[in-house]
Amino acid sequence: MSYSFDRRHDILIEAPPEAIYDYVCNPNSWPEWLAASHRIDGADRALATGEAFREQWHIRRGEVVLDWIVTESDRPNAWTVQAATDFIGPIVIRYTFERAGDVTKYTRHLRNPARPSAPSDAQLQRMDEEAIIGLANIKRLVEQRWAAQSASQRA
Repeated sequence: MSYSFDRRHDILIEAPPEAIYDYVCNPNSWPEWLAASHRIDGADRALATGEAFREQWHIRRGEVVLDWIVTESDRPNAWTVQAATDFIGPIVIRYTFERAGDVTKYTRHLRNPARPSAPSDAQLQRMDEEAIIGLANIKRLVEQRWAAQSASQRA
């Protein structure tokens, strides 16, 4: 028996969708904002559909290497990656970017469509806490970069 797992988290960021997309869709940025991500082997830019990268991930059970492939690249609207794992089945992550006036709603959607078991309440709490920290890091880093870029363009 397998379980389908689905979790979404979002945040409002004071930057255009393109600025956020270019940052988070470059997997080399992941270790800057995602505690579990330790090393990325891949091109240092936002990746396009069909491109692949490798991530070294540190979780409670130890080090894991994930081989990701980009399955959707629609700048600046959406980006999706997928990795196969032997411990929780496939992992699918989708980012969406929606302009709302002067801010962008950035959503990170995590799915495990064929997880071998349901996550525990403690696992869900850790995932939510890590997502909130990650989104806050993205917001801070992108807003700092966008403000600096805007200031240099005005100068």
